[in-house]
Amino acid sequence: MSLNLEQKKAVVAEVSAAIAGAEAAVVAEYRGLTVAQMTSLRAEARKAGVYVKVVKNTLVRRVVANTSFACLDGHLKGPLAFAASSDPVAVAKVLSEFARANDKLVIKVGAMDGALMTGEQLQALALLPSREVLLAMLMRTMQAPVAQFVRTLNEVPARFVRTLAAIRDKAQ
Repeated sequence: MSLNLEQKKAVVAEVSAAIAGAEAAVVAEYRGLTVAQMTSLRAEARKAGVYVKVVKNTLVRRVVANTSFACLDGHLKGPLAFAASSDPVAVAKVLSEFARANDKLVIKVGAMDGALMTGEQLQALALLPSREVLLAMLMRTMQAPVAQFVRTLNEVPARFVRTLAAIRDKAQ
């Protein structure tokens, strides 16, 4: 179905707004997927905060021009779904999990911080824990030396109290 000029402008504006705060964008070929499967992908993506849309390649080229995702321009060939998110791990994870369950979805390339990422790199990114888990791991790592220092400082008076208790018990 052909879009008129106003519809094309609306689609470009919508996709531009979606990638305005995005950290990563991924392009995946959806050839052979049913409407129900695409609807399922969109539902999973929506839950994870990932924007997924099937857009004409020429319109995506207009959207990504002069952005950090401009490196995707040369890879926009064929029937592609465009996905973007402010969490790079989330977009890679949603598409990778869906591609694992549906072999017809093929992740082509992605972009993050102006650098092009291959499908293998996106698969590796999908294996990373989420941002919240990584922050929790960082905080636990940063907290460990402080907690050990407090335990060491606490050991001095505790040892003193145990020594006094031993002397008292011996005297009785």
